[in-house]
Amino acid sequence: MHRVKTTLFLLFITASTSFGQETKAWTEADRKFLLDNLTRSRDELIRETKDLSKAQWSFKESPDRWSINEIVEHIAIWELLLCDRISNQLEYDAHPELIAQAVPDSVKLGFIMEEKPHHSADYTKPYTYTIPMGINELKSNIAWLLKMRNESINYVSSAQDDLRAHFLPGSKTNTHGTFITLFGHTDRHLRQIRKVKQHPAYPKK
Repeated sequence: MHRVKTTLFLLFITASTSFGQETKAWTEADRKFLLDNLTRSRDELIRETKDLSKAQWSFKESPDRWSINEIVEHIAIWELLLCDRISNQLEYDAHPELIAQAVPDSVKLGFIMEEKPHHSADYTKPYTYTIPMGINELKSNIAWLLKMRNESINYVSSAQDDLRAHFLPGSKTNTHGTFITLFGHTDRHLRQIRKVKQHPAYPKK
């Protein structure tokens, strides 16, 4: 009888473990997807801003357009906001039952990469703190952006949380989706930086 009880107990533990593994929605493929894109977009930003002169990083296509320095400042501000959102999402218990209602990855990618202009202050009313002030040098904006991005990469590389099961109350965006927005926002503004560089009046050095 003791042997039967022991066998049943072991079967229960094995079944429970297998069930937990099967129901974890965030996969190793998801981890690789985030790591690849967080790293790629970081490295592209470093490449696009490397060795720029002050004349280049402060150049504006017109008075109402942002300079490369201001674009990087804006990316960094949103990086901070999104990292804060991720931290808050992870403070709440995982809710696997909400995964089916989550905003699909394709929708997050489509929104962030659409050609339609996004007006930053529309997302922060009544505040305008995502509008860059341009009072820092480029190297300073790059430094604090990279600090946050590298911490995200370090976290994702070893995360054991189910990033598809963590939500803020009342939200349909999970932590995986927030990370997509994070690297997608960088990609969106990399296009803007490249456009600045293509302007006929952009300084050669």
